[in-house]
Formats: sequence, structure tokens, C-alpha cells
Amino acid sequence: MSFSSDVKNELARYNEENECCQLAELAALLRMQGTMTIAGKANVGINFSTENAAVARRVLTFIKDRSKAKTEVVVTRGKRLKKNNTYHVRVVPDRNTVELLTELGFLSDGVIRQRPGIKIARKMCCKRAYLRGAFLGGGSVSRPQGSYHLELLTANKVFAETLLKFMRSFDLSAKLTDRKNTYIIYLKEGDAITHFLQIIGAHTALLKFEDVRILKEMRNKVNRIVNCETANLEKTVGASFKQIENIKLIQEKMGLEGIPKELRELALARLENPEATLNELADLLANKVGKSGINHRFRKINAIAENLRLEKN
Repeated sequence: MSFSSDVKNELARYNEENECCQLAELAALLRMQGTMTIAGKANVGINFSTENAAVARRVLTFIKDRSKAKTEVVVTRGKRLKKNNTYHVRVVPDRNTVELLTELGFLSDGVIRQRPGIKIARKMCCKRAYLRGAFLGGGSVSRPQGSYHLELLTANKVFAETLLKFMRSFDLSAKLTDRKNTYIIYLKEGDAITHFLQIIGAHTALLKFEDVRILKEMRNKVNRIVNCETANLEKTVGASFKQIENIKLIQEKMGLEGIPKELRELALARLENPEATLNELADLLANKVGKSGINHRFRKINAIAENLRLEKN
């Protein structure tokens, strides 16, 4: 089961007690996945389809709680590779359905309203419910183990702009794009996605998302530290190899007795401790000297070796 399905199953069990919020959520659900059917005598019906049984049950419950309209549920199975069940909630065209659609902002004096009813989600609690319904109807979120991505899909541009406006009212950095007559409102930051999950009430999914996200960030941090330490080690080994090469050249051409005492002491310490760091070498010397002092002495040793190479050439 996908992470999106986990989130939707949790949201489908969300106990929404406020009638205004129930209306807002139902309105967004029907805007996402519902269609209207027109029958005689100006009666209008509703068809809602989803592959999630819990979402279909929630839509059916909301409709029955708000209206006396006759409803039926039909289950179909896909014939192609993706053989998932599709649940169709149908509301029979009659005056009760017209009243429900009017209450939801789809109709006004019997005329279909193309623009989403902003009035139904004036309060912040209703905006939360509206976004919950939008996610249940056409939302998805990737697993936190991969890249962070959450999106809402709709074919209605005005509806997409409304969702974008609602998301930004909660300080979410949502963006809108279109692709093949589909409008996509999306989030691509981990913080924004967890904030959205908190807004719509998916608290269990939020905790799972954060657990994986924290583990992922810790693993990345450890990898960065290991890579940094590896790079430093390689740098130290490379420098040590060059130092030893120069010391052996001096030893071969003029003998270590021919260089100053403090340089000879450091050279011998390096030959005996090829893997030691500069700080570790400093601790081995008779007279305490800092890391900068060690670097200064090695520069002198390297300069002597370079002069010997030039003389040889």
C-alpha cells in the first residue's frame, strides 16, 4: 500500500463534528472527483468515483447526513493491468439532490456555478476541511524515504487557484503548474509537507513522515561527516607521503645531519610515524610546538628537498 493510501485511510476516519466543516470537505471532494448528471424537470444528480473504499464510504456518509436524496454504490473492477476496484457513489437526480448541491455551492437558483463556492470555507477550520477533502479526492504524497513531493490534481483551473489560495493562507509555499489540461498544486519541501499533513489532520502519517525524515537526515549527516573525515585522511596521507619522500631525498643526498636540529628531529619523527597527524607529531617533539610551527618546519624541509632536485637537474 502506498503512503498516499495510508494518509487517505487515516483522513477517512477523521472525526469531523462541525457541520460547516463537513460541508466544506464534501464540497472539495465533489469538486475533485464528482460530476453532475442532469435529468428532467431541472433535477440534477451526482456521480462520485474513487479507488479508495474508505473515501467512498466517507462521501456516502456525509451525503446521507446532509440530505434525504437517494444514493447507491456500484463497484467496478479494472480490466487492464491495474485491476483495482473503483467505487462509484451515485446520488439519484431529484429535488433533494438539487438542495444539497445548492448548499454545497454548486448551484445557485438552479443554475450551475462554475466557480468554487468560497463562502463555504470562510473560516480557517473550514479551510482545513476543504483542503482535507481536496487531498482525499485528488491528492498524493510520495514516501519520505525518497524525494519530498505532495500534490493536488484537478482539471478545473479556478478550483486549482482556490486551493492554492487556501494553502498559502496557512503560509505553505505551494506552487501551481499545468500539464496536459491538468492543474497541479504541489509542495516539494519536507517542512511544508509535514505542515500540510498537520493542517488536514493526518497526525499519524505526519509522525511516520517525520520519523523517516529524521532518520534520513541523520544518515545524510553521518555520510557527510564520514566523507569529510575520509577527505581529510586522504589529504593527510598525501601530505605525509610527500614529506617522507622529501626527507628520504635529503637523507640520501646530504644526510639528515646536514640540516638544523629542529628539522632533523621532525624528520625522524615523521619517518617513524608516517600516519601521524601534525598535532600528533607536535606531541612527539622534545620542545612543544604548535601545528603552525610544524607546518613551518615542513616547509623548510620541502624547500631543501626542492633545492636538491634543482641541483640534480
